[in-house]
Amino acid sequence: MRFLRKRLEGMKVVTTIPDNKNKVFFGAWVTVEDDAGEESRYRIVGPDEFDMEDAFISMDSPVAKALLGKDLDDEVTIHLPKGKKEVVIVDIEY
Repeated sequence: MRFLRKRLEGMKVVTTIPDNKNKVFFGAWVTVEDDAGEESRYRIVGPDEFDMEDAFISMDSPVAKALLGKDLDDEVTIHLPKGKKEVVIVDIEY
């Protein structure tokens, strides 16, 4: 309970859409395309909210860290345990 109380004190509910909807911020749905043309879609959420079945990834994950702050059509290098992966941001939704 103490852990949860401490977590709640520092949490903030995001209720507004960013002014720049072409940039990846917390809460965004981001679609990326790799070199093979395969698309993946993720939602960037808090560390306690991640759920791979729903494609919710923690803002602390390597994928989210690589995407946060990037713009639509940016080429992004994601550093994964198996090596680097190059993707392009093809869609951002809020």
